[in-house]
Amino acid sequence: MERNRKEAPSFTHMGVLFVVFSLIQSASVYGVDGKSISVEVDISSGLPQINVVGLPDPAVRESVERVRAALKNSGFTFPMDRITVNLAPADLRKEGTSFDLAIAAGILTASGQISVAPFENTLLLGELSLNGNVRPVAGVLAMIEQAKRLGFTRVLLPVANVKEAIWISDMELFALSHLKELDLIKKKQSDWNDIRVDHRNDSSFSQSENKAYLDKQDEIGDYGDVIGQHQAKRAMLIAAAGKHNILLSGPPGTGKTMMIRRLPGILPLLTEQEALEVTKIYSVAGKLLDSSHGLITHPPFRAPHHTISSGGLIGGGSIPKPGEVTLAHRGVLFLDELPEFPRQVLEVLRQPLEDRIVTISRSKAVFQFPASIMLAASFNPCPCGYYGHEYGDKRCTCSATLISRYRSKISGPLLDRIDLQLEVPRPISLEHASTGPSLNTAQMKQLVLGAYAFKQDRTAGISLNPIGSLNGAALRRSVNIKPEAASLLESAFEALGISMRAYDRMLKLARTIADLEASDAVDTMHIAEAIQYRGLDKPLS
Repeated sequence: MERNRKEAPSFTHMGVLFVVFSLIQSASVYGVDGKSISVEVDISSGLPQINVVGLPDPAVRESVERVRAALKNSGFTFPMDRITVNLAPADLRKEGTSFDLAIAAGILTASGQISVAPFENTLLLGELSLNGNVRPVAGVLAMIEQAKRLGFTRVLLPVANVKEAIWISDMELFALSHLKELDLIKKKQSDWNDIRVDHRNDSSFSQSENKAYLDKQDEIGDYGDVIGQHQAKRAMLIAAAGKHNILLSGPPGTGKTMMIRRLPGILPLLTEQEALEVTKIYSVAGKLLDSSHGLITHPPFRAPHHTISSGGLIGGGSIPKPGEVTLAHRGVLFLDELPEFPRQVLEVLRQPLEDRIVTISRSKAVFQFPASIMLAASFNPCPCGYYGHEYGDKRCTCSATLISRYRSKISGPLLDRIDLQLEVPRPISLEHASTGPSLNTAQMKQLVLGAYAFKQDRTAGISLNPIGSLNGAALRRSVNIKPEAASLLESAFEALGISMRAYDRMLKLARTIADLEASDAVDTMHIAEAIQYRGLDKPLS
């Protein structure tokens, strides 16, 4: 590192040796990635004051008072001289409270109260309370991951962040609960064994998988509770097997919301790499600070209210933060009562649904957030809910203009990106609804896992693109469609007037149906079923 106590200028004031300059490494979060930040501390003679420079936001500027009180209440001496703290690179705006611990350590090393040697090649993260307690910070997983890429080998962090940090391998972790524990460094020089963290064993991920499944299953509910609606449950099964977007339409009380909320129960648990991706996102968003778990192993399920803004949905801010689309990465984004969302909010979903990534541009940087999601949505056919589904004394009271305005919230291009579109009608009778086979969640999950395994074997020799899917000519070459099935799909393309995007999505849907049946080739019955799931495949206006 750049700092070297023997070469640094120093002076003695009131019996205290001041090294004058110290350099401590910390980090911040930009988008969902970590960014290394150098905390430079300079002490010089002059009026007692401390200045923080390097484009700090208010939370960073206020760290001065937190650090001052924390040092005093931890038994250290706060230098009564002129202190300048520079956060480099200086042209990058800094926000958050992750620099508190690094600033405190910089002041202590520059003033000679503790040795500078142990901080070589070490990343410091943590917020300080006034009494010296070290509080957790958001984004630790992303910051440590970046530090590892830059060659750091040690991290000093809050105890509360350890559960997520241990998943980054080949990093020495040292957990701090109170600032006075830095006194160990003063007494033992570079010996931090008292605060060293032991890493996880190799079996802990599979154990956490099982625990996550058992913990979540009761919360999600069982498809066995759904009376009837066999076609809709079949559609949910296909959607889960191929990670397809799905839209359910129907009158109130037919089970649309119930079935979608049970969707995570039939999705496979995340792989370790996927779990790391999702956990990093939730860490950046500050949603792991109160968690008792390490990795998030279950696919996330997000269901924002229809009053959400565009920024809340896809992310935003001067330094953009993840939105609901990114928080649903590798999981399900559920939009209940789709036409109740403002049209301009729904339209921002177009690019993420197509590219599986959210791109947000600012004057000084472009931020990218992962957004590989399943979109699940539901809506009533009209504002009152009974258009086309009148029964008993339930009659639609909406005018044609009102219905048209209501449905026009869902644009044709957005609908074009939804693979399964079907109506969920009210059952004729309970006796009629109870007939036929009814699968429960465990049975549906086994079918989904079987389809996943068959697909992995089938695509073992195929190189997929970075978002894990094929399009265009490459897709049509890989699905192994029979000539008569291809002819049926072409006829549907001409008869329905669908777009080429919808054509490709129907082909992918048919391939998923074939995977569920462990069929190497896509047959006419697979194409026919895929076609019937495009019942709303026209602009609703």
